Amino acid sequence: MSTGDTPLWQRSARDIAAAVRAGEVTAVAVFDACRARAEAVEPTIDAFLVLPSDADRTHAEAVDAKRARGETLGPLAGVPIAIKDNISLADAQLTCGSRILEGYVAPFTATAVARLLAADAVPFGRCNLDEFAMGSSCENSAFKPTRNPWRIDRVPGGSSGGPAAAVASGCVPLALGSDTGGSIRQPAAFCGVVGLKPTYGRISRYGLVAFASSTDQIGPLTRDVDDAALALAVMAGADPNDATCLTDPVDDGWTADLDASGDLAGLRLGVPTETDIDALDDDVRSAWRATLARLEAAGATIDAVALPALPLAVPMYYVIAPSEASANLSRFDGVRYGHRAASPDDLTALYHRSRSEGFGAEVKRRILLGAFALSSGHYDAYYGRAQAARAAMRAQFATAFRAVDALITPTAPTGAFGLGARVDDPVAMYLSDIYTTPASLVGGPGLSVPCGVDADGLPLGLQIMTRRRDERGALRIGRAALASADWTVTPAHAAASSLGRAS
Repeated sequence: MSTGDTPLWQRSARDIAAAVRAGEVTAVAVFDACRARAEAVEPTIDAFLVLPSDADRTHAEAVDAKRARGETLGPLAGVPIAIKDNISLADAQLTCGSRILEGYVAPFTATAVARLLAADAVPFGRCNLDEFAMGSSCENSAFKPTRNPWRIDRVPGGSSGGPAAAVASGCVPLALGSDTGGSIRQPAAFCGVVGLKPTYGRISRYGLVAFASSTDQIGPLTRDVDDAALALAVMAGADPNDATCLTDPVDDGWTADLDASGDLAGLRLGVPTETDIDALDDDVRSAWRATLARLEAAGATIDAVALPALPLAVPMYYVIAPSEASANLSRFDGVRYGHRAASPDDLTALYHRSRSEGFGAEVKRRILLGAFALSSGHYDAYYGRAQAARAAMRAQFATAFRAVDALITPTAPTGAFGLGARVDDPVAMYLSDIYTTPASLVGGPGLSVPCGVDADGLPLGLQIMTRRRDERGALRIGRAALASADWTVTPAHAAASSLGRAS
């Protein structure tokens, strides 16, 4: 099928932008086609908290008007971009999937979003998420759970389950998520799309509602690696509004190098010896080994690498992240902004009732965990030790990256699990992040790409971790992994078939 025969909602971001720049299609036509798709599948998957609106459509109209004036259009001309509802867009709702922010409207636009709009992208609704980005299944939203487009009785992953489902179901070619401990990569794996967590600081966090400030990072979810590279190139760069943002110049090689043949000759890939093979689902284990064999056939050498701190990643993360969350979420008190309880008896009661009514169970759990870890008498035993272990892990990763160019793991130990299966078992839910938390803790890039399917025809993910600032290396390997794939995703469920690649 030629690109011209492909429905607009199925095209890549690159193809859409090229067609809009060339005048082959209007940005409004693209928006309308994607909106029709979103409205058709939304009742089944619930990816959006707010569907794309006429206000969003005015951005598409502005792109067409700009072309009509003979002005040069940007690299994302007319591309609809779904935005996770913890990233600010001026005059749009910003709830973070929480009752405590219900009705709140953002007063400014996040830097990452502003750069996408400056590249002539078009905002496309507000996507669902686990409340305040705390969760691995998109079931912790205060408003509704999101379902996996491939099997609607399965979770899409979290916390960026809404953006991942929006991309996987064909609503948009590109969505913005946030990743604190795997919240882009794990849903990308579950939904069969590409998810990139860049180096910490590569993309400004200004306008991203904080969960854990030392690991939060905005990143793209796309259908292929090339679109992820394009989105990264647009959003990356220094920002005076974010003191943690890297000042490195944007690397054109993120997109230019992806035209290579997929030859990985000379590349050294490492497999952590601490990867618990026996803990993987059989299908995940088989897909991972098959992908390693394909990467080796493409010219890469694969060696075992020791990372002794790796088994500590989940307990380390679930001390550090809740501690930072307890501090960041203290501002939501019913006074400065957020939900305010009715008729409080006094100020203390106002705080207590407003936060009790506004926060969901998982957010409360993490606030309590974090407050305990930071409390007098426990700080050194928990938070201090976790930070010391984090420093040791960073040193071990630095040593590993002197021997190899990338570390390869599964993205998650299982495929998409059933809706409701882990809601009452937070430890099992937290273990979904066992392979994604390390890249977050050390601050390096992590890329998830589809690497196969399980027995039910559901997608599985491969994670590629590279040294800090080396997104180029991760993207190159990810593209080669997809180019050499010898599998296809075939939805096994009738409802999934109606949502998948077919119109």
